Amino acid sequence: MTGVPAGAAIEVVGLRKAFGDKVVLDGVDLQVAGGTIFALLGPNGAGKTTAVRILSTLIRADGGQAKVAGYDVGKEADDVRGAIGVTGQFSAVDDLLTGEENLELMADLNHLGRAEGRRRTAELLERFDLVEAGKKPASTYSGGMRRRLDLAMTLVGDPRVIFLDEPTTGLDPRSRRMMWETIRRLVAGGVTIFLTTQYLDEADELADRIAVLDHGKIVAAGTAEELKRGLPGGHVRLRFADLTQLSAATGVFHEATRDDDALTLEVPSDGGVRALRDILDQLDRAGVEVDDLSVHTPDLDDVFFALTGHPTAEQEAVR
Repeated sequence: MTGVPAGAAIEVVGLRKAFGDKVVLDGVDLQVAGGTIFALLGPNGAGKTTAVRILSTLIRADGGQAKVAGYDVGKEADDVRGAIGVTGQFSAVDDLLTGEENLELMADLNHLGRAEGRRRTAELLERFDLVEAGKKPASTYSGGMRRRLDLAMTLVGDPRVIFLDEPTTGLDPRSRRMMWETIRRLVAGGVTIFLTTQYLDEADELADRIAVLDHGKIVAAGTAEELKRGLPGGHVRLRFADLTQLSAATGVFHEATRDDDALTLEVPSDGGVRALRDILDQLDRAGVEVDDLSVHTPDLDDVFFALTGHPTAEQEAVR
């Protein structure tokens, strides 16, 4: 595959998948650097879960190329499976078993010896704060505990790349925060995380890079800040000590929005360092004193809606 940076943990070019007449993925290109968190955003039905299922070898693509951890997902599926872990939207925890037994079962499936399986189980129970709950049936666990156990089970095989498909759906705020901290610790240890989510605050909080998938296509990609700055509506709000200074500034920025009561002027801007420097230079040349300034850029909710025409999960929840 050409044009892929060294150290890429996931490389996707022209990925296609259809179910009957419905095209779910329509030429998707993705690159995920090793040891980073990549978030794939999109409304329900956009193709996020299908992308994860292809990259984790659960289903085959109709076209395109994909490599995970350096292995071709179509030709080297067994090697891919040995390098990855997958936590889906729905927990893989067996309710009839205890937390400890769930982990020991995964150790057996990963062909770990009995002693190594017990050692790994004890280590993961402690790591995910499940030691006390380890002897209890998983059916008694809270939602947050189940998700932690589910992720711990994914880690039994010590994967290099982990796919997390909407891992915090349905969790309370405290459990979500705990899951975020767990994800950060994994990445600090060198693991690559491929995250799908409908929660924009989650992507904003965690992801090094973000791609937005809609109708089977990547419609935007970049860091959170790059995506926000690329959307119209950003501005710098300048506040002045008096109407004289405000009026003088209004003469400098003809497209700005003036508020006499608040003594403010809103100047359209992407909020970048260069734009801020230019605004201050213009004020300085005009001899205008600014009392205060603040940068206002669109948030990821605005980006998501502008790109897909769909409200985010949070926006839907408050309707």
